[in-house]
Amino acid sequence: MASLDYLGQKLYAMGLLVFGRKAAAMAVFDGMERRWPADRYVLASRAHLLSQLGRTDEALAASARLIESAGNDAPAWFNHGFMLEAAGRYEEALAAFGRATTLDPKLDRAWYGLGLVLIRLERFDEAVEALKRNTELQPMSPYGWYQLARVHVDRQQPEEARKIIRHLKGFEPKVAAQLERETGLVAAEPAG
Repeated sequence: MASLDYLGQKLYAMGLLVFGRKAAAMAVFDGMERRWPADRYVLASRAHLLSQLGRTDEALAASARLIESAGNDAPAWFNHGFMLEAAGRYEEALAAFGRATTLDPKLDRAWYGLGLVLIRLERFDEAVEALKRNTELQPMSPYGWYQLARVHVDRQQPEEARKIIRHLKGFEPKVAAQLERETGLVAAEPAG
């Protein structure tokens, strides 16, 4: 019978969220946490909702409980890193993203997060490596390419940035044009 109650509470909270009733959904998740304190879904949902509500310290505490109970869950580490980065806790975010990429080397968004934090820490050489890994895993996503081009500009490597702009013109011309405007670099189409 407990599993039916759990499912009912979960569906109720989801319904509240659909109708934008975040505070009421938070109350449901709080009650669920009291009953099922180590449940990964409950911990992850609470952390996410607390973050959306701007309750950063509580969100990080909930996320920390999740990674303590599910230490080998790469997405949980990624989410924790994302919240730490948003809170400006870059060294801790770096460790969390690093843990996520160790647990799941194919988790492209963790490589992207790692790259962003390394940029913020001005560790550009390492950022290039993380962003290259992200673009290998998600070659058609413009986000990693965009950040990689920006890092090459910061490293005074305009030709590398131009190569990326040319590449982006093939599938994301708006992002390529944005990079050209922001950097002042123009990447002519290759002859051919």
